[in-house]
Formats: sequence, structure tokens, C-alpha cells
Amino acid sequence: MTNPAFSNNPAFSNRGANVAAVAAQNYTAEQLQQMYDRPTTLPDSEVMTVENTLHKTALSFGVLALGAIAGWMIAGTMPAILIGAALIGMVLGLVNSFKREPSPALILSYAAVEGIFVGGISSFFESVWPGVVSQAVIATLCVVGVTLALFASGKIRASARATKIFLVAMIGYAVFSLVNFGLQAFGVVQSPFGLRDTLIFGIPLGVILGVLVVLMAAYSLVLDFDFIQQGARNRIPAKYGWTGAFGILMTVVWLYLEVLRLVAMLRGND
Repeated sequence: MTNPAFSNNPAFSNRGANVAAVAAQNYTAEQLQQMYDRPTTLPDSEVMTVENTLHKTALSFGVLALGAIAGWMIAGTMPAILIGAALIGMVLGLVNSFKREPSPALILSYAAVEGIFVGGISSFFESVWPGVVSQAVIATLCVVGVTLALFASGKIRASARATKIFLVAMIGYAVFSLVNFGLQAFGVVQSPFGLRDTLIFGIPLGVILGVLVVLMAAYSLVLDFDFIQQGARNRIPAKYGWTGAFGILMTVVWLYLEVLRLVAMLRGND
């Protein structure tokens, strides 16, 4: 089943949809045959494939890693830069998400800026909970690996119903995160994780939310993989490989940050 995300993509124009309009014009039989003999897709070198999307994804993660190294090094001396990186990363993330045509420069800029923020926040968590970064990295890789394996084997697939539930859950979680941030920023809540430290049957709310959000991030990866698979199958232009790379990059960063916080909460004050 074709992904609904492609419905507004000009790359998926269907020549068959124009048959009635063509037939209404005074073309000869020979001219019509020539039109139908034309290639229906782009040349192989100009279409999106899983391979060229993986190359773009690897490059994006390479830039993210370099940014993370820089963020880790400056975390203790220039914390203001990390705040700026978080804000700029959010803006670039929104711009890239709503941009119809992918921009490699903007996507790589997002990777660099987000890397600085990820490196800086990781350094802070590591100073409070030694070893938490390696634990979060391993857990994140496990989630990505298992999700990819299940998707490749056909065990899990994106569906319209699941995607609707996912979007509703995302909106709800975004509202909760904004409210929690506001309460912490204005000093209404003093605990390190804000409302996430609220106990429900003896379990911190943040732990319950963390597990649910990890599942949401895993489904987001399924959507990313599905986009790449459908894009390669429908032979859309190669530039949309950057869209796939950005989707995976953004999802993995989100997943890592959520796992980092979840592991820290589980470790408590040790």
C-alpha cells in the first residue's frame, strides 16, 4: 500500500491520470505510441535507493558525532552555547520538517547544531550519573536494531490507524513537555525532572512516560523506514533520500535523549 505521505509529492505524478486529457487532443496514433514509449521513471542514477539514502544518513550521523564531540568539550565552560544550540536545533528541525524540498545544507546544519546540544547534555548527565551515556547509547542502538530487524522481516508495518494514534500521542506528549518545562522554568516545580518525578503507585511518572515514548520513537522509526522503502520502490528523485536521512536522524536523537533521561531516573541518586 502506498504511503499517504507521497500523495502531495510531485515526484509521484501518474501519467495514467492524464489519459483522458491526452485523448481529447488531436494526436496521431504514432504520436500517442511515442508518448507511451517514453521512460516512466527517472534514470537509475537519479532515483532514490536504499543505498544512497544510507550514504546520506551516514554522513548526517558523522556530522552529528563531530558536533557531539564539540558539545561535550565545551559543556562545562560555555553552557550558553548549548542553550543556543538547543534553540537553533529546534528551529532547524521545524524548518526541515515542513520544507517540501529537502535541503542537504539545512539538514547537515541541523545535524551539527543538534550534535552540539546532544554532546553537552550528555556530558552533564555523565557528570551526575557516571556511565549513563554508554548505557543510553547501547539501549538506543538496541531499539534501533530490533526495530529495523522487525521491519525488514515484515513483522511490523506502518498503518493508517497506528499512525493516527501515534500523532495524537505525540501531540499529548508535546503539550505535557511544554507544561513541564514552563513549571520548571518559573520555579513552580523544584524537582530535577519536574512533573516526571511525580509518583504513581510508587513509580515515577517519568519512567512510565519514558517507556511509552521509547515505543513511540520505535514506531517513528518504522515510519522513517517505510518512507525510504516506498521511495525506493516508487523511484522518486534521489534528493528525497535526504528526507529519509533527516527523519532517521531526528528520530534517533529523540530516542537517545529519552533513553538517557529514562536511565538516569531509573538509577536515581546512585
